[in-house]
Amino acid sequence: MGRYIDGQERTQSVLFPERLEDWIDEDNPVRAVDVFVDALDLARLGFERAEPAETGRPAYHPGTLLKIYIYGYLNRVQSSRRLEREGQRNVELIWLTGRLMPDFKTIADFRKDNGEAIRTACGEFVLLCRGLGLFEEATVAIDGSKFKAVNNRDKNFTERKLQARMQQLDESVQRYLTELDRADRDPSLVTEARVEHLKDKLARVKEQMGALGQIAQQLNESPDRQISLTDPDARAMATSGRGTGIVGYNVQTAVDTKHHLIVAHEVTNIGHDRTQLADMAERAKAVIGQPITALADRGYFKGEEILRCAQNGIVPLVPKPQTSNNKAIGLFDKSDFVYLEADDTYRCPAGERAIHRMTVVENGMTLHKYWSSACPRCPLKPKCTTGVERRITRWEHEAVLETMQARLNQRPQAARERRQTVEHPFATLKAWMGASHFLMRTLPKVRTEMSLHVLAYNMKRVIRLLGTAALIKAMQA
Repeated sequence: MGRYIDGQERTQSVLFPERLEDWIDEDNPVRAVDVFVDALDLARLGFERAEPAETGRPAYHPGTLLKIYIYGYLNRVQSSRRLEREGQRNVELIWLTGRLMPDFKTIADFRKDNGEAIRTACGEFVLLCRGLGLFEEATVAIDGSKFKAVNNRDKNFTERKLQARMQQLDESVQRYLTELDRADRDPSLVTEARVEHLKDKLARVKEQMGALGQIAQQLNESPDRQISLTDPDARAMATSGRGTGIVGYNVQTAVDTKHHLIVAHEVTNIGHDRTQLADMAERAKAVIGQPITALADRGYFKGEEILRCAQNGIVPLVPKPQTSNNKAIGLFDKSDFVYLEADDTYRCPAGERAIHRMTVVENGMTLHKYWSSACPRCPLKPKCTTGVERRITRWEHEAVLETMQARLNQRPQAARERRQTVEHPFATLKAWMGASHFLMRTLPKVRTEMSLHVLAYNMKRVIRLLGTAALIKAMQA
């Protein structure tokens, strides 16, 4: 072979180490997986068969199967069939399981049947991180990202998509019938094989139209007028690109700003973030164990959510969306009017006072209305309003929003800090998942799968921060 590094002859006898222990380095992450699972009280967490049955065939210990999954997600191997193969050839996994090699069905059923317990085990590692003092800053960044489900876009239907598909099929039927009429008038224009092909396509189109009729009936019975045929819980969601979207789930995370650890997470099939702020912030606060500051983007701005945070010891920092119609057409914005709390009035750009006139309730919110009697003769009226007078609306809890805006003004880097914190875990997780993202179907199972990804991410992150030996020592303490 010349000047190359030579391998050994395949027929030569080799003396392997006598112990599996000799194959695994002291700082190998698989040792952290082993210690973490052994330290869990699996019966308390709710794992099935944590207490062995007295009769019947012995089962695999749930700790062994949990170790297989954590190791698999740490190494981007999520499929039960691939984990079965790895258990037969991967020395690290053979060491971790003690030479046990469960088949793929046993591995898959464990994940399917122990979803809630697996999610709780993920929370146990986050609590360990708190015990290690990794959340001392008590500041989290909250964001959501869309992840693909096991459901093709063609297998997801809304009323608009169904109407478009029916129209497309109607046009196809008319096109086929027109060509068949041409064949009847002059058989020489269309070959016999083409006629048979058209008749076959026409029959298939009519069959599709019948199936779409059944789907239309299911749509009418669906609460959100949307159904997915492969994964019934998946929903069509818009993404950041114009005219783009996916069928999937909205994954919410609260990420520690110092170490980029995922403090809390949730999977929903709601396509927007407006109702997620308080829930995610409260989850993060419960884990950290003290009042927190929560950073989020404009998509989370909703008065009721911000008020709920403030009432529960959470400091929200959410910029207000720039959606003012007046500002868009060149008129004064609400921010140009100064509220005078002592007098309960607004001072307008012309220096006039807009006093409280009435109180109304809209969409469950109590709103106060203000306007000035000087509006009809005001010289700045063309820049202020196109109506008789400029009316200013104030929510009864508007002071909470004003306090939050004042904090944002003192922290101009909050938006950049949020983006640099929370986008990193999302990018990492999607790279690990591959093009298909989730492998399981329905919301409970997808939540289990996401918990395994989060556990693997957090474990790998802590190993990077502290080292394998320090993490093992902390878990054994």
